[in-house]
Amino acid sequence: MKRKDLLKRLTDAGCILERHGSRHDLYKNPTTGKKQPIPRHSEINENLAKHILKELT
Repeated sequence: MKRKDLLKRLTDAGCILERHGSRHDLYKNPTTGKKQPIPRHSEINENLAKHILKELT
């Protein structure tokens, strides 16, 4: 999955950018309080993208 597509799905679900890291960005779901690091690769593994979406949405 493309990183921009994953970020679009996360922001549509209400997740916000908590902070920038050196190799990852940290996104947070304000309603649940859960956080997940998002790698800065242009292409993200499908299994990792599914895991991130499952945790944050």
